Amino acid sequence: MCAATNSFRDSVDRMFAHAAGLMELPPGLEEKIRVCNSTYTVRFGVRLRGELHTFTGYRSVHSEHMEPVKGGIRYSLDVNQNEVEALAALMSYKCALVDLPFGGSKGGLRIDPRAWNEDELEKITRRFTYELSRRNLISPSQNVPAPDMGTGEREMAWMADAYKRLHPDDINAKACVTGKPHSAGGIDGRVEATGRGVQYALQEFFRHEDVMKRAGLEGTLAGKRIIVQGLGNVGYHAAQFLSTEDKALITTVIERDGAITNPQGINIDALRGYIQSTGGVRGFTGGEYREEGLLALEDECDILIPAAVESVIHAENAERIKCKVIIEAANGPVTADADAILKRKGVVIIPDMYANAGGVTVSYFEWVKNLSQISLGRLERRHEEARARMLVEELERLSADTGLNWTLSRGFKQAFLTGADELELVRSGLEDTMREAFGKMREVWLANPRVDDLRTAAYVVSIRQISNVYGSLGL
Repeated sequence: MCAATNSFRDSVDRMFAHAAGLMELPPGLEEKIRVCNSTYTVRFGVRLRGELHTFTGYRSVHSEHMEPVKGGIRYSLDVNQNEVEALAALMSYKCALVDLPFGGSKGGLRIDPRAWNEDELEKITRRFTYELSRRNLISPSQNVPAPDMGTGEREMAWMADAYKRLHPDDINAKACVTGKPHSAGGIDGRVEATGRGVQYALQEFFRHEDVMKRAGLEGTLAGKRIIVQGLGNVGYHAAQFLSTEDKALITTVIERDGAITNPQGINIDALRGYIQSTGGVRGFTGGEYREEGLLALEDECDILIPAAVESVIHAENAERIKCKVIIEAANGPVTADADAILKRKGVVIIPDMYANAGGVTVSYFEWVKNLSQISLGRLERRHEEARARMLVEELERLSADTGLNWTLSRGFKQAFLTGADELELVRSGLEDTMREAFGKMREVWLANPRVDDLRTAAYVVSIRQISNVYGSLGL
């Protein structure tokens, strides 16, 4: 695993260097943007099951050109310093690309969360929070964690509560982490956010014939064959939205214990329920099972969505990839070597720093909600409804007075008279963010002949944004 994670960090640095080499940056600024500012290693003990267990955690701060810094915390036995630093760098570039007021950070705890029960995980998480707090590595104004692999709403609620107990006078304590349950200060739409962002990214891609042409695609998402690797939170929501709302065909799902294939399309809800009840895809009757799941990455399809871990597409298998578009729902699923091979083959890659920015974007909305101490839409929703009702009533009066006798359909009238709730506002804000960011990438990609892919375009946009901030600070 070390080789894979080293390759991941190397890939991020190589992709950054390629884009930076196309720009005219002031001397020394490229290195300043590239390197991580600091990485902290914490080791702490927790007495569990009658003995003392020592755990190792990391929190890397890549760039503080804006504060707070933002980034998830993952629980995995594969967590290490190289991985955390690479993810922190990606988070800096991601936030800059989608124009969020955050620097980049990332954290992890080297632990198998499945090996401990809920009470034990809570004790471990609360102690980890204490260690982070001691070093100002969790704070609404300095460093704001979020869920990642192996963590979720539950862990974020524990961390928020532990922070509040350590800082009872901090009125903004709820904003110390995002991805919390709604009852603990979370926001509607956060759980689905990264998967929803993947959907919006693909929808935006399909709005532009010039970029679709480069991938050899035409038409709409309807009927397009999609392979999804990893049916966790991100993969599930992306697959569900694309299949039910855009009418795409999820022809293959790859999981830890194999792959399920159905050319007519897989019922994603049924498969997700089966995985939750059995722990895997083996035995699912809604498609053909294959034990060598990762080989299904090489199946022919229109769109490939790697939504699990980094470096699953590498120099050894890239030549055999047969899709037209790869959208990186996971962080770093394509290595730098594979990226070069796929580019030569004409495969268009929608890069991770854009494609999976939905999570941090909605985390930003949650952070703002916590700081403002008010839910989205609360001030204006009923006012919007009252104004809409005035308009409808006036139209109906005019219709009666002029003898036209037309009426609005019940469904339209009900929808028009209902003000937007928090979920609708979150989805609207996320879609706007994804569309704006894609427009910036597309402009750079099409306007500059030296920028030969979307990933390089994304890096150019991000580096330029960070460079401008440093320039305004006098660096």
